Formats: sequence, C-alpha cells, structure tokens
Amino acid sequence: MNRLKTVILSACLSAALFPDASAQEHGLALSFDQASALVGDSRSIRIADREVELAETERQRMNAFWYPQLTATGAYVHLANRIQVKESLSTFTDPLKDFIHSVIPGEELISSLLDRIGSRSFGVPLAPADVTTIDLVATLPLITGGKRIYAGRIGRSLVGLAETGRRQVSDAQQILLVETYFGLRLGQKIVAVKRQTLEAFELHLRNALKLEANGMLTKTERLLFQVNRDEARRELEAAEKDLDLAQQAFKTLVQLDTDENIAPVTPLFIHESLPSPAFFKERTTQNSPLLQGLGIRQEIQHNELRIANSAYIPTVGLFGKQTLYAHGIRKNLLPRTLVGVGLSWTIFDGLGREKKIRQARINSRILETEREKAADDLALAVDRFYNQTRIALDNVAALRTTVEMSREIVRARQKSFLEGMATPTEVIDAELLLAKVKIATLTAFYQFDVGLINLLAVSGMTDAFPHYVHTGSDEASALNP
Repeated sequence: MNRLKTVILSACLSAALFPDASAQEHGLALSFDQASALVGDSRSIRIADREVELAETERQRMNAFWYPQLTATGAYVHLANRIQVKESLSTFTDPLKDFIHSVIPGEELISSLLDRIGSRSFGVPLAPADVTTIDLVATLPLITGGKRIYAGRIGRSLVGLAETGRRQVSDAQQILLVETYFGLRLGQKIVAVKRQTLEAFELHLRNALKLEANGMLTKTERLLFQVNRDEARRELEAAEKDLDLAQQAFKTLVQLDTDENIAPVTPLFIHESLPSPAFFKERTTQNSPLLQGLGIRQEIQHNELRIANSAYIPTVGLFGKQTLYAHGIRKNLLPRTLVGVGLSWTIFDGLGREKKIRQARINSRILETEREKAADDLALAVDRFYNQTRIALDNVAALRTTVEMSREIVRARQKSFLEGMATPTEVIDAELLLAKVKIATLTAFYQFDVGLINLLAVSGMTDAFPHYVHTGSDEASALNP
C-alpha cells in the first residue's frame, strides 16, 4: 500500500510536469523512469538478490576452513566388566619354592601347598563399569594440498556468478518492461486511432444521411458508410480488449494493485544515430552477462580440477584434547591434556581420484565449447536485433511521407464527396488507408524500441536505454509531420 501511494504521488507530480500528456491520456500517469524504479523491486530481482546473499554465505563458509575447529564431546559408557589388571600368585610362590628347595632339598609338603597357592591369581581394578568423560577437542589443518586456497577462490567465483545471474535477471526484467510499457503505449495509441476512424465514419454517415434525404445519394451508397462505421466500432472494441490485456500485463509486471488504468506518458521513440554492429559485438564480448557467467564457471571448474589433483597430497594437521570432566578414569591411565600432529594420506581409493580428475577435465572442455557457442549465438543476436532497429527506422522514414499524403487524400476526397465529385468508396478507402498508415507507423516505433532494448541487453548495456529514450524522436514527429 505504501508503495502504491508513492507511485500515485509520483504520478501526480508527473501530471503537473507534463500537462499535455495528462490531458491526452486518461488514468494514472506513469513515466518510463518511474516504471523502471518499480521493476527494480520486482520479485524476480529480490530472488536474485537472495541468491547473491546465499553465494556470499557460501564463500564465508569455505573461508572457515582456514580457522581451527573446536568441538566438545561427551560420553557415558557402561562396561560389561570392570577394567582391571590380573596377576598370577605363582610370580610370588615360585621364588619361595626355589628358596625352600635350596635350604631343604626334597621337601614336598610346603612345595605342594605353594603350588596350590600359585595356581591362583588376584586382580587390581583400574576403572569401574560406568565411565563418563567430557572433552574439548581442537584441530587445525596445516597442509591440505591447496584445497583451502582453491575452495576460497571457488567461493569468490560463486559470488561473481550470482551477481552475473542478477544482471541477467535485471536485463530480462528491463526487456519485459519495455515490451509491456511501450506495448501499453502502443495499445492506447491504436485505440486512439481506431476511435478517430470511428468518429470520421460517424461524420461521413451523418453527411451521407443528409445527402440521401436531399436525393443526392442512393441508399446503397449510404449503407456503405454505415457498414464501415459498424466495422470501425468492432475494431475499436477489439483494440480496447487488447488494451485491457496490456494493462493487466503491465500491472502484473510492476506489481501494482489498483483498478485505475495506467497512462504511460513516455512516448514511443526512435533514434537514428545508433553505433555500428561492430561496436555492439565488441561490447558483447566485454560486457555480456552470459559470457561472463560462463567464464566464471570455467574458473570454478579449473579450481575443481586443482582440488581433485590435491587429493594425492597427504593432509597434515595439529590436534589437541583437554578433558574437562572424567569419572572412573584415573589421570595416570589417561592424561587430561593431549597435543599432537596428525597425518592422513590416502594411498588407494579404488581409482576414485582419477575419475574425479577426468570428470573435471571433461566439464572444462564442455564449458569451453559452450562459451564459444554462446559467443557465436550472441553475435547472431546482435545482427538480428540491429537489423530489426534498422528496418523499423526505414519503415518510419517511408511512412512519414505516406502519413502526410494520406491526410491530404482524406481532406481532398471528403471535400470532393460533399461536392459530389467523389464516391463513398473513395472516401472510405482514404480513411482506412490513413488509419492503416498511422498504426503501421506506431508499430514501427514499437518494433524499434523492442529491438533496441534486446540489442542493448545482448551487449550488456541496458543502462544506456534511458539515454536513448530521452534523446530520441518521439511518435509525434512521424504522426504530425
């Protein structure tokens, strides 16, 4: 609701600054710059912004590999038997037997008694059956074969890839905006032309009725005007329905929840001083978000290949453990503090590392081919959209004189008809020709605008579109020569 109020306030300001445009169009006046501001906050843009934030979070997560890890562990263990040390009594009785035999050779009674005692053993408990420990463990990788370095580079590349994706989304939104905004403008102008044609046929029909009443026109000739008047009314109704669809499409794009019609005050335009196709192709190579995104993906894949190769290098790290609490385990059996250096080296993993390296190389070649193909496709797109703008310019130039001639023909035949020197068919043909030429001129303006925004989007230069909007020749220069 606050957003809608802001738009309405801006529209009122626009109506004050452009009174002529407001007088010609009915509804909520909205300039192209205002519409661009609304699209800049669209759902698609917000989703792309969240993806950039997600990539930034992933980069920070990868950078965490450089920091030590500190974990707390705890365990309660119930043992089926107590941990103890058992010792046989023969260790003590055998030396005693030897001593007695040395003093009393052949003595048997005491020896047999000592043998019985020596067959037994005694146990010293070390830990009870229930043991509890709480430990604090710290680990710090020292050598990882470059994995952390390459992971950090991948993290930065992911952020760049997300930002490039946001640019692509923004460019797509700008294309939709131009198509819907100027499509709405085109629809309103076509409705205006259809309405003018209907009003002209209404006037001709009234004149024909007067001439018929005076016996200067037959009924058949008068019916020609009536039939064409009815056809003009049907075409106007069809154009108004198309305009309603254009209104809904534009409101959906800019997320405007209002029943009031939108009146675009920025006119259709052309710009005759476009740079050469070579200029746009050069900018495409430098600025295209698609090519930049594929380049970043190649960098990511290159670092993935390095990570795969680093799997052959052993991993070395520091570790330490501090026992915070222990129940049932004595210090002389398990020290409370441990510090050391650990090494992990995978000797053989079933050729898994070799497969990963091969996959990374294949993906690199695929991305290189995709980038070459994308460059060729973009060059063709530049030629196609550039030709679209040139054809539109040629059509406008050719139709400019035709519009003026059609007006003169309408005025001349209308005057001749009232004087009885022209037939109704000639008047009707002149009116239909004028309407057709006007609509063709407006359509050529629209085709130029759509072709231009697509050309700029392919070249990564959508920011330059407002400059062309404000410095081009508007539709009035062709419709009112």
